Amino acid sequence: MIKVYGVHGSPFVRKVFVALDYKGIPYDIVRQMPFSGDSEYLKINPLGKVPTLVDGDLTLGDSKVICRYLENAYPEPALYPTGLADRAMADWYEDLGGGYLSELGAGIFFQRFMRPFAFKQEPDEELVARITDKKLPPMLDYLESQVPADGFIFGDFTLADLCLVSPFINAGYAGYDVDSSRWPGMASLIARVKEQAQVKAVLDKEAKALGLG
Repeated sequence: MIKVYGVHGSPFVRKVFVALDYKGIPYDIVRQMPFSGDSEYLKINPLGKVPTLVDGDLTLGDSKVICRYLENAYPEPALYPTGLADRAMADWYEDLGGGYLSELGAGIFFQRFMRPFAFKQEPDEELVARITDKKLPPMLDYLESQVPADGFIFGDFTLADLCLVSPFINAGYAGYDVDSSRWPGMASLIARVKEQAQVKAVLDKEAKALGLG
């Protein structure tokens, strides 16, 4: 059976869990914190990041690589759009969500969730304000121009939807919500993705793991 090393709450681990659940692929979760210095884990992922997927003799790190493997190995139901242009845009959204947007969401999450609860420290609200007031608005302006008023970006739910929404899920754990009066399209996409059955099931488990449920 497939094994996934990681923990609930990571947007990258979340993506792999959702992909596996969406495709109906059974798997075991091996709890693994990122960057823990665990010498045994470093043997299979020298970067120390999560997730790592083990499928028989195949071991893969990086959520994008893992999800591409799952899409090729288990093509139905599809989690990427067909067509050259749509596939390229899905790649762009996946990189955007997993890169710069993820860094912004993680910044809010770390300051307002991890620092007070895990480290018993006060959050750096000036840093949070720079993210929410300066860095996020132009990104949300762009996303608002890209997302549909209803449904999902490419018609059916794909990982592109999840990748753009995931950073805001983590920011939401720390009390940040996208202003629906300013960015109604993005706010409604976030709500729809969170209600997607497989996403909702993973988020319910996350809430319990983070002490929110």
